Amino acid sequence: MSITGISRAIIAGLIWFASAANAQTAEGSAADAALVERVKEAVIKELRETGALDRAVDAGVGRYVERQRAEAAQRERRETDARAAAMRPVAKGRDHIRGNPAAPVTLVEYSDFECPFCKSFHPTVMQLVKEFKGQLKWVYRHFPLDEIHPVKARKEAAASECAAELGGNDAFWKFADRFYELTPSNNKTDVDTVLPQIAREIGLDAAKFASCLASGRHDRRVEEDLQNAFATGGRGTPWSIIVSKSGKKYPLSGAQPYATVKQLVDLALREK
Repeated sequence: MSITGISRAIIAGLIWFASAANAQTAEGSAADAALVERVKEAVIKELRETGALDRAVDAGVGRYVERQRAEAAQRERRETDARAAAMRPVAKGRDHIRGNPAAPVTLVEYSDFECPFCKSFHPTVMQLVKEFKGQLKWVYRHFPLDEIHPVKARKEAAASECAAELGGNDAFWKFADRFYELTPSNNKTDVDTVLPQIAREIGLDAAKFASCLASGRHDRRVEEDLQNAFATGGRGTPWSIIVSKSGKKYPLSGAQPYATVKQLVDLALREK
């Protein structure tokens, strides 16, 4: 808003008011009201003619919009943090952990074996675990998106659990690494061929692997991971939550680049 323009309008109005006041009679009240209106009209006219009024309105609307955006962002952040608190605690006996189990920072990833973004994110986290040298552990949980990857994503998740059942934690990660390396994503995988192939490559008993996969005994675990992903606010894959030693959580949506994830891990490491 133009201070000069406003000042001129106010000064003009005050001079006008002073002149009228010196000539007031018994009809002063009515005159005062009329004078106030004339002063107001003069000020508004001045503001309009100088463009100050339009600029003031634009600035006010801009500030209002920015304030609303900031408040919405704060609300969303609070809601996201509250949902992240629903994350199931990491348990060594249940979860698949890569890296130092005692690492102060944890990255929990909810992932879909058929998701191309999960495929691209996999080597990113692998690199982070390696470079943070015992300060970061990676927990893999299942988040099969049935609407996008019906049947196959759940079967692949169950297959990874069969690998863990037959070969332990190392076999799970070997399965996951090889699967993402070998397959094209988005329902283009011939699971009847690829799953047994990977099982053989990582040294699992083919008959026991096939029996485990046919039994469906890991379906419940996959569903539990899926529901926990939803409960924590996950709506797409990969959905990750970085947890500091103090328990502070940093939600991370999508296959974010290495630098972005590293920044959050560094932030979590600084948490006391």
